[in-house]
Amino acid sequence: MRDRLLILSVFVVASCGLAYELIAGALASYLLGDSVLQFSSIIGCYLFAMGVGSHLSQYVKDERVLDTFIEIELLVALLGGLSASSLFAVFAWSGESFRLTLYALVFLTGAMVGMEIPLVMRALNQRQQRFAELVSRVLTFDYLGALAVSLLFPIVLAPRLGLARSALLFGLSNVAVALWTCRVFRGELLRPTLQYLRSLLVLLVLGGGFIAADELTHWNEKAIYGDDVIHAETTPYQRLVLTRWKGDLRLYINGNLQFSSRDEHRYHEALVHPVLAKLPWARRVLILGGGDGLAAREVLKYPNVREVTLVDLDPAMTGLFARSAPLVALNGGALRNPRLRVVNDDAARWLERNGDVFDAIIVDFPDPSSFALGKLYSVPLYRLLSRHLADNGLAVVQSTSPYHAPRSYWSINATLRAAGLATTPYHAYVPSFGEWGFIIAAHRPGYTPPQAYRVPLTFLDREATRQMFFFPPDMRPWRVAPNQLNDQRLVHYFEQDWSQVIR
Repeated sequence: MRDRLLILSVFVVASCGLAYELIAGALASYLLGDSVLQFSSIIGCYLFAMGVGSHLSQYVKDERVLDTFIEIELLVALLGGLSASSLFAVFAWSGESFRLTLYALVFLTGAMVGMEIPLVMRALNQRQQRFAELVSRVLTFDYLGALAVSLLFPIVLAPRLGLARSALLFGLSNVAVALWTCRVFRGELLRPTLQYLRSLLVLLVLGGGFIAADELTHWNEKAIYGDDVIHAETTPYQRLVLTRWKGDLRLYINGNLQFSSRDEHRYHEALVHPVLAKLPWARRVLILGGGDGLAAREVLKYPNVREVTLVDLDPAMTGLFARSAPLVALNGGALRNPRLRVVNDDAARWLERNGDVFDAIIVDFPDPSSFALGKLYSVPLYRLLSRHLADNGLAVVQSTSPYHAPRSYWSINATLRAAGLATTPYHAYVPSFGEWGFIIAAHRPGYTPPQAYRVPLTFLDREATRQMFFFPPDMRPWRVAPNQLNDQRLVHYFEQDWSQVIR
């Protein structure tokens, strides 16, 4: 019974330790923006700290192995369990301290987890287990714990509980191991009553935090965004936060502003109408991304368009913008329109499986801030896209900022060209984002901007359109490489560009 408990504790230690690092990485991505260096540095810091902890474990005296194990479990429970809420608060109220706090928490958690596993092995060794069997059993449950949490966290816990509650749940698991160890090994502990009291105190703190997690997260997010948070949701794919200040609705995905209702019309008119105004015969339109329905709203202004297919990965996103009254009012009920069909699927996978051809394709993906998103801006994806574009059709791709992120913008242009498409770059000023870029792609060159529009618009007219297709000297083209899947140059360009912008 006792040996089984110690082996089981290895499973909990490993799973909780990895969970805290996944939560830290998710929070860093959410609050600071996704970064390959950032992710790898968090994992590297954690593994290095585990090595430090393993070294320090040798200084624990044999008679204090179990007591020290319980004390470390409780410290890990507190640090890890409160990590998400603490990091939210630090970012909200003292943003300049966030990185230091993040890596300090990662290091301390890793060091303590690194101490725990050698302590368990020493406790088992004191029970005269064979060394080969001891190492085999401990490492087996260590790796099984890591596997379990790597599957459980993104699929079940983060979407259902959120980051703060997930961290607290793992903290409570650490406390459960400490309490169980107190009970089973009471006769071998130096100060069993004190360990019980410590465990119960930590249990009360984390239990209270679990109950109040939503209120704490809401309070911190209000401080981060400055406006009233009217909806917040963690899905299997992203964190959606909707804020309102007076008449301004704003959507944030993973902490990044997606639109402001005050000026989103500029972005979406610029995205859609330079293409559709040139295709009065268009009947079938494909929208990739754009789960908010705002691009679809613009497409559906054209009576000649009979069928719109919108492919967006996250059903929570399309569901929110199809149900919420203020959002339905904003997108004009586009996601409820009988001419529109919503498909919740990965865009690349859907394009591979589907053989339909479209007269116009609107690509409204999030910016290429990670490898997962960067693949959506790659040569293979654009070649796949071209197979779905009618011979005389047009596609348009939102392409980040040619002013703030010139390497990224012109890399997307080079990528479309490398896929065999003729391109026409243009840009528009959107107050919430600054100068923003788009690229029209076709099977053959010769695109010319429209001189007039057949539908009512707020922003675009003949002169505004003319200016969009003119690039001043400070937005001149850059000579950069296209984005291939094997190197993802675009992701590195994106990080390099935006790291030089004060946001």
